[in-house]
Amino acid sequence: MNYIKNTINLNEGTVEEKREEIKKYFLQTYELDEKLFELLKDEECIYKQPNRLRHPLIFYFGHTATFFVNKLTLANILTTRVNKDFESKFAIGVDEMSWDDLESKHYAWPSVEETKEYRLEVKQIVLNLIDTLEFTMPINWESSMWIILMGIEHENIHIETSSVLLRELDFKRLIDEEIFEYGNEQSDTFPQNELLDVKAGEVVLEKNRENPIYYGWDNEFSFHKAYIKDFKASKYLVSNGEFLEFVKEGGYNKPELFTNEGKEWLDFSQAKHPVFWSKVDGNYFLREINRVVPLPLNYPVDINVYEAEAFCKFKSSKLGYEVRLPSEDEYYRLYDYVNANEKEANIGLKQFNQSPVDKYKFDEFYDVVGNVWQWSITPTYPFDNFQTHPIYDDFTTPTFDDRHALMKGGSFISLGNEILREARYAFRKHFFQHAGFRYVKSDNEYRTKLNDNVYETDESIAQYCEFHYGEENFGVKNFCVNSTELLKPYLEDIETKKALDLGCSVGRSTFELARTFDEVTGIDFSANFINVGVKLKKYDSLTFSIKKEGDIFTERTVSLKDFDLDDLKEKVSFMQGDACNLKDNYTGYDLIFCSNLIDRLYYPQKFIDDIPSRVNDNGLLVLLSPYTWLEEYTPKQNWLGGYIKDNKEVSTLDTLKTELKGFELQETIDVPFVIKETNRKYQHSISQMSIWKKKA
Repeated sequence: MNYIKNTINLNEGTVEEKREEIKKYFLQTYELDEKLFELLKDEECIYKQPNRLRHPLIFYFGHTATFFVNKLTLANILTTRVNKDFESKFAIGVDEMSWDDLESKHYAWPSVEETKEYRLEVKQIVLNLIDTLEFTMPINWESSMWIILMGIEHENIHIETSSVLLRELDFKRLIDEEIFEYGNEQSDTFPQNELLDVKAGEVVLEKNRENPIYYGWDNEFSFHKAYIKDFKASKYLVSNGEFLEFVKEGGYNKPELFTNEGKEWLDFSQAKHPVFWSKVDGNYFLREINRVVPLPLNYPVDINVYEAEAFCKFKSSKLGYEVRLPSEDEYYRLYDYVNANEKEANIGLKQFNQSPVDKYKFDEFYDVVGNVWQWSITPTYPFDNFQTHPIYDDFTTPTFDDRHALMKGGSFISLGNEILREARYAFRKHFFQHAGFRYVKSDNEYRTKLNDNVYETDESIAQYCEFHYGEENFGVKNFCVNSTELLKPYLEDIETKKALDLGCSVGRSTFELARTFDEVTGIDFSANFINVGVKLKKYDSLTFSIKKEGDIFTERTVSLKDFDLDDLKEKVSFMQGDACNLKDNYTGYDLIFCSNLIDRLYYPQKFIDDIPSRVNDNGLLVLLSPYTWLEEYTPKQNWLGGYIKDNKEVSTLDTLKTELKGFELQETIDVPFVIKETNRKYQHSISQMSIWKKKA
C-alpha cells in the first residue's frame, strides 16, 4: 500500500499545483473509505449496528459524503442540495451525545446502491469545486478551499472510526480475504518493559489561523506553553503480554482498581478481558479487523481509558511506587525528546494491524508515534484564545465535558492531520479506538478536570447566555420570557402536548415553553448553543463570563432553580438540526416557535415550504424576527424581504403572507430586546412576532 501519510502543506506551491495535490488527496481518502466497506460479506451487513451506541454502518457510509455537502452549503459554496433526505439522515450521529438521536425507528435507510450513487454524485461535485474554486496561497481557515480540506480530514477520521466499528461487528459478517495488507510478526513472547528517563524541557504549541502550515481542527490553534520536569516513561507501549498479567490476576474482578466511572463501566460491560480478546479452551485470541489470530503477546494491548487506569493502579502495587497515564504535555515532551517527527512508525496504513511493540525505535523508546493511539490522563480542554470554526463549530466543544480523554500519537490506520504532533483528538473514556497506552512515573502537575462550564472563555456564547438568562436592561424585559408570555393567550384554544423550539440557541425559551407544553424539543444548528441547555439540565449551575470592558470580565452563574424551571427540565430535550433540512421525525407539533431565526437561515424559502407539514391542524407557527437580512448569513437572492422588486418594496411579512400556505395570520406583536455587549454598550432591537394558525 502506498498512502499519503501527511496532510497537505498549505504554504508551498502555486494555486494550480495545489489544486492537483488536493485532488489527489481527496480521491485517495474518498476511495479508501469506500474500499473499507468492501470487507462486508453482503449488503445486508451494512444495516447492522456493531455497537448499540452507534448508528448502523450504512450511516457512516453515507455520512462522509453528506458532510461535504452540508458544510459547503453552510459556507454558501454550494447553493443547491444534492439529496435533501440523505443530507438529513446522514448528518449527525458519531459520539453518542444527547442530541445524536440514535433511535433506529426514526430512519428508513436508503439502499446501498442509492448511497453509492449519491457518493458518486458528491464526488464529482467536490472534484469540480477543487478545479474551480477561487483561492490564494497560502490557504488558511478563511479560504474556501479550507472547507474542502475539512471534508477530506473529516473522512480520514471516519476511515479510522469505521475500521473500529467493523472490528466490533460479528466476525461472520466480514470476508476473510485480506484486501488490505496485514503484518504477521506475532509472537508468544514479549519484551519486558522498563522505565526510562525523559529529561526536563519546555513544551510549546503554536499554530496560526492566518498562516497554518497544515490543516488543523479548532482545538489545535492558538498558543500553549508548559515546562515539564524530569520524569520517567515506559520504554514500550503496554503489550498484550504485560497486560495479560493483570487479566490472570483477576484485575477485572477488583473494582477497587477502577475509578468510580470505571466501576460503572465494569458493572455495565461485565468485562473479564479486553474487548478484542476472546478465550477458547483456555487460550486467548485477538480479533483484528477482519481476522482472528492467536493472541500476539508482543503487540500493544488495545483497551479503553478505564482499563488503562486500572492497570496503572495494579502496576503501581507491583512496582512499589505510583505510575499513571501520561499527561498531554508529558506526551509532547517525550515526542520532542526523541525527535519523533524524524522516525519511522507503523502509521498511515503501512499495514492493516498493529506491530510488535519493539519494532519501531525512537532513540531508547519505541512507538512514540503510531501502532496504537496512546491514552492520556488529560481531559479535552481549550487552549487560550480557543475559537470554533464557523462552519464546524461542534468539532471540539461537545467534548469539553470531562468525559472525553485526549489520545496522542495516532495508530496504524491514522492518516493526514491525525498523525501530526499538534493533533488533539479525544474520545469518550469507554470507547475503543485502536488505542493503548504507556505509563509514566512523574511528579509533574497535570490537569485532571475541566470546569463544568465550558464556555467561560467564549464571548459569543456567554453573550447569548446573558441574553437568555440575564435580567432586564433599561426597562426592557427578558426577551425569551416576554415573548413566551405574550404568546400564552393564543395557546388557550389549542392542544398543548408537543412543542418545537426551532433555533433554540441556549435554550431559555425551550424551558419556558415547558410551563405550558407536555413535551418540548429545542433544536439548533449549533452544538455549542444546545450544550448550554443540556448542561443546565444536567448540572446544578452554569457559569459564564461577561465582558465588562476590554479584557476585563465578570463571572455570572445561573441555575434553572433561579427561574423556577428545575421541575420542568424532564419535559425538555435538545437536538442538533438544520432548520432548512429537518429530519422527517420532527413532526406532529401543536406549536413550532422560531425566535430570531428566519433572517439567519441560508435558504429561508426551504424552511417556509417545509414547516407547514410539521404543524398539527389548528396548531400554531410563531415567527419572531427583526428582519435584519445580511449576506453573511443569507445570500441576497434568498432573502424573503428587504429588497426592491418591480419598483416595489418587498417586506418579509408580505412574503410570509403569500408563501405560508395553509396558515392564517392571527396577530403581529412587536417584542423589543436588548443585548448587552459590555457594561457601556448595548444593542436595542425590535422583533416582530407573527402568530400563524394552521387551518384544519
